[in-house]
Amino acid sequence: MNGRIISAIFFAREHINKGFLSSKQHFFCTFADIMKDFLKYTLATVTGLLLTLFVITVIGVCTLIAAAVCSSSQPATSVKDGSVLVVKLSGQITERTDDNAINELLGMGGVESQALSDITEAIDKAAACPEIKGLYIEAGLLQTDYASLQEIRNAVERFKNGGDDIAAHKEGGDKGSKDSGGDDIAAHKEGGDNGSKDSGGDDIAAHKEGKDKVIKTEKKGDNKGKFVVAYGDEYTQGAYYVCSAADEVWINPQGMIDLHGIASQPMYLKDLLAKVGVKMTVVKVGKYKSATEQYTETEMSEANREQVTRYISNLWDVVTKDISRTRKTDITTLNQLADSMVTLADTKTLIKYGLVTRTMYANEVKGEIKKKLGLDDNDEIPQVTCGEMKNYAPSTAKDQIAVYYCEGTIAQSQAAGTLMGDAGIISKDMVRDLDDLAKDDDIKAVVIRINSGGGDAFASEEIWHSVAELRKKKPVVVSMGGMAASGAYYLSAGASWIVAQPTTLTGSIGIFGVFPDMTGLMQDKLGLHYDVVKTNKHSDFDFAQQARPFNADEQQMLQRYIERGYELFCKRVADGRHMSTDNVKAIAQGHVWTGGDAKRIGLIDQLGGLTDAIKQAARLAKVEKYAVTPLPRPASWTEQLFATISGNGNNLDERMRETLGVFYEPLLMVRTLEKQSPIQARCEWVLPVN
Repeated sequence: MNGRIISAIFFAREHINKGFLSSKQHFFCTFADIMKDFLKYTLATVTGLLLTLFVITVIGVCTLIAAAVCSSSQPATSVKDGSVLVVKLSGQITERTDDNAINELLGMGGVESQALSDITEAIDKAAACPEIKGLYIEAGLLQTDYASLQEIRNAVERFKNGGDDIAAHKEGGDKGSKDSGGDDIAAHKEGGDNGSKDSGGDDIAAHKEGKDKVIKTEKKGDNKGKFVVAYGDEYTQGAYYVCSAADEVWINPQGMIDLHGIASQPMYLKDLLAKVGVKMTVVKVGKYKSATEQYTETEMSEANREQVTRYISNLWDVVTKDISRTRKTDITTLNQLADSMVTLADTKTLIKYGLVTRTMYANEVKGEIKKKLGLDDNDEIPQVTCGEMKNYAPSTAKDQIAVYYCEGTIAQSQAAGTLMGDAGIISKDMVRDLDDLAKDDDIKAVVIRINSGGGDAFASEEIWHSVAELRKKKPVVVSMGGMAASGAYYLSAGASWIVAQPTTLTGSIGIFGVFPDMTGLMQDKLGLHYDVVKTNKHSDFDFAQQARPFNADEQQMLQRYIERGYELFCKRVADGRHMSTDNVKAIAQGHVWTGGDAKRIGLIDQLGGLTDAIKQAARLAKVEKYAVTPLPRPASWTEQLFATISGNGNNLDERMRETLGVFYEPLLMVRTLEKQSPIQARCEWVLPVN
């Protein structure tokens, strides 16, 4: 009995185990199938997403490439009869713009900017174009320097005079120079003749032989019946200076004109740096070399106050005289209006004193222009932009005048330039480009268009040498923009001929070194301490002065080094301008001069803009028909694409500059002091238009 029971129990246990194992096996089989399906569909989904992303990327890249290629190869512009050239004075105006079509498509265009050369070239072409009947200037918020504004204003006056720049020059440019004691013809005879004998012959002969011929070959527009009108809801001082050259100035009934004069208000960082335990060791030559005062003083030195008063007064004299001449309002009245804060006056006051012609709303402007063109209300106004005029009537001449644009900080390398907030003028790149221009037989002369406050002294010397070598083979003319001071003037001194606007800031012949003393920050604030073992007396010398400040011997050696650099700077200027070194030193000492004063004392040859510089280059090269070739050449679409992908095409610096305004330059210089070359040929940051 017991045996049967035990057998039954074993039998039952065996069947139960078999059933359990069967169930367990079934469960694992089902789970494996589920996981297999899950992984299969998941992998399929991921693969599909990756393929979709790849296809979208390929299509996007192809689209960007196509857009870039199309933007770089635009057909010649045809202009309809009765057209109006539209010039928008807004955003930032620079010497050249980086036309990166890829960045624009991706919404990375940065701060709105226009090229000065695009604006002036468009206006000059419109003056000679019989189909264009008028020029419409739309004023907005504008950021640029006074020399650029004067260049645009002179182009507007050339348009009014049928493309004749001589009338505009007699009315506008000479007045600025007479106030500074300068006479173009006198300076031409005294200063520049010897400087260009080795690069194209006698300037006076070239002037006599070439001037009339070039002017006769230029196509003049029939400006009978052409008009120039300007409109703005509100005018900044800079925008109004340009627009005051128009035949009629229109304004919104509730608009305003910000006419207030010019002020320079430097910022001083000495006490701020002291709070964090940093002080600056300054070594310099030149009592007017004021760029270092922001680190060592709390107010202007008397020498700096003297020169700043001089140059802002000269700038304001040019502005008020030009406005007075075209608006038929005397200078005394303009100054009274500025002193009475005419910015807040109603538009009736603006009309009363002749600052504007009439008031109207923006939607009424088209109707008024249609009346001038003789169009009906339903007709469309044929319009052309400055960008479209770039491709209008391109020159087919074989001989070329190269215009080489230089803007920004002078540095030895791209990395150093980037640390200074821009990579504008890189000496090794410019030296290479100038050497190539010297070898190009189709380039008959070179115009160097520069807008810079200087930078690295050694880099400036390198570029000067290349300019001097290029001058031995063909004429080199420098055209100065808003500023060409210190290191920028250094490299200009090797040219055959120098042209600047009356409102250009130039000179500042001097160098300095600024070295941060970090011992207070490192030791007193952070509690760091240093010890040293050295083999020689100055083995532990450190420009950043982290462990210890300079001793007396080191400061004396630095001073001698700076003085040696200053002597070389003065010699370069003396050789280039055919002056004695003593005469150069009398006007050097870091003194900033306006273009009008610079002409009087012999630092430049001629008052004018880029157009005048190009014509002078053609005279010196003895060519009548020529094409103008801008350089350096813009980046290709492949370079633009790789720059965008690598992040080198970002606009962070532009946005920082826009946000910080006048604080940008000094704060950037503090941040990068330890990265800079120890010796700088630099002027203060550019005086803002406000």
